[in-house]
Amino acid sequence: MPLPPVIEIVPLTQPVRAEITVPGSKSITNRALILAALAEGHTTLRGALWSEDTQVMTDCLQKLGFTVGLQPDPAESCNRTITVDGLGGRLPRAGTAEQPLELFVGNAGTAARFLAAMVCLGDGVYRLSGVPRMHERPQAALFAALRELGYRVDSPNDKLPAVIYGEGKRQKAKGKSACSVSVVDSSQFASALLLSGGVGGWQVEITGANEDEMPYVTMTRELVKVFPAKGGEFQVEPDASSGSYFWASGCYYLPTKEIIGIELNPDHEALTFTEEWDSSVRVAGWPTSGWQIDEKFVDALFVIGSSAVGFGFETELSMMLNYGVGWRENPHLADDFGAEPINFSRRLDLGDSIMTAIAIAPYCFKPVHFTDLGRLRVQECERVVALRTELTKCGANVIEKGDTLTVFPSALHGAEIETYHDHRMAMCFAVLGLKVPGIKIKDPACVKKTFPNFFQKLATPPPHGLGVEIRDAATGRKLAVEELFAD
Repeated sequence: MPLPPVIEIVPLTQPVRAEITVPGSKSITNRALILAALAEGHTTLRGALWSEDTQVMTDCLQKLGFTVGLQPDPAESCNRTITVDGLGGRLPRAGTAEQPLELFVGNAGTAARFLAAMVCLGDGVYRLSGVPRMHERPQAALFAALRELGYRVDSPNDKLPAVIYGEGKRQKAKGKSACSVSVVDSSQFASALLLSGGVGGWQVEITGANEDEMPYVTMTRELVKVFPAKGGEFQVEPDASSGSYFWASGCYYLPTKEIIGIELNPDHEALTFTEEWDSSVRVAGWPTSGWQIDEKFVDALFVIGSSAVGFGFETELSMMLNYGVGWRENPHLADDFGAEPINFSRRLDLGDSIMTAIAIAPYCFKPVHFTDLGRLRVQECERVVALRTELTKCGANVIEKGDTLTVFPSALHGAEIETYHDHRMAMCFAVLGLKVPGIKIKDPACVKKTFPNFFQKLATPPPHGLGVEIRDAATGRKLAVEELFAD
């Protein structure tokens, strides 16, 4: 049974103690699928995400002629154990100029960019296309780099759909082994070239950012280093961006009713509790490899999340309760509650989880300034405008200036949220609905892109879910857990 077109999230009224599992990383899974197909031999990917974006990638690999096997993952229903028989860089199938091999990439940016580079290794002609939004997303820098390497890429506007001529059609006289690629619009361009560059013999120069500004490129390089190139096993770690929603859900409520007495010394550097206290919501197997920039979302909660408590405690005390006295060491708090806003960068501090931080920022104790948001504009939707529009609809004071958003402390109210077919918009505002009465989410099934059982995780009783009541907004009927899978 499909999800209703609009659902309502009923706020939590008390703390929940839970440990949530989240599916595997989309970014790692789709990179690993490319590397497995290019490997020499049989590769088993464990903990791989099984969602719309990774299904698109798997379908394309099968259409290219690769043998791909799927088995359930007993630890997480939205993961799979995926096996791929790699052919050492050979692509089994190809099309012709008259009839290119068609590859449909949906709205999966990773599939669109990674496959565009990979099919250059094939001996034939390929046509990549997707949904209308994918046809609006930038590809020019990647196509320019592939042309520099001598490959023919036909696209009237340097976007999808595009026809790509593989190695057998390469312009040998003009072809080079080196290219440069700009990552101003997307770091996926560089990742695409690095994933296939080892087999292609490409030397890739990256422009438009410093090394510290390219966490997803660093992820790609590290994966290439450790991936079993001769076949073997590879473990995909949980998705940190997906985990951010549950860390954020736990920040609204501290189990303060379990604490009978609290004492602060004059410098606020010590606490005395009369009862044991623990954090309410945790994410199981939180990644620590450093590959995912959104691992740092927990650090962001030092600043934003723990001030969204709502039990009347002084903000500083709330922070100490949630994270201990060490919160003062966080560099974002250097002004020690001064008038200047807190700053977070999409380039340096957080990846997609910055959207989660933006959604809960109205509950922070002072303004939060989010910078370097340009890439959010060219993803699944125009996310900067979407976030400002929907938060404003809920009563938030949000200022958009250039590629920044400043979110001010605000009293929020319910609203019907337009998700723009964007999975992260749906999940961010669902988290807001855990605190704000009357939040209704349109097109909730869009979460199938990366997290099909997200709403099931919200509704499942603790300790494996939050026990949230979710209703059909049209009828007011409470939806059962089994009705909340997005397919």
